Amino acid sequence: MNLTVAPDAHRIVIRVEEQRLDAAIATRFKDRMREIVSKCSTPVLLDLRQVQFMDSSGLGAMIAIHKAMPHGISLVLEGLQPNVERVFRLTRMDTVFTISDAPRTEREVG
Repeated sequence: MNLTVAPDAHRIVIRVEEQRLDAAIATRFKDRMREIVSKCSTPVLLDLRQVQFMDSSGLGAMIAIHKAMPHGISLVLEGLQPNVERVFRLTRMDTVFTISDAPRTEREVG
């Protein structure tokens, strides 16, 4: 499970550096994320830009992480690829999670 954690003064940015968030890694992802967010006192931005596929296990892990967030600390999802965004939309979890439409970088556009 590859995560990059980059705290700054206003938030913590966690980048998921996996192409799939599925049954094979969902439990490790959930456990590691819960460990990180349990100590957070600033908002969390979860960068899912590299995740190309998410199944129900991955979605379940995301819900567990959302529930584990400390009271008053926000979790924002950013960079959802179309297949991942579809999972959130079809399950109506897009109404539960805050999803940011981050602008594409030059590398992604070109």
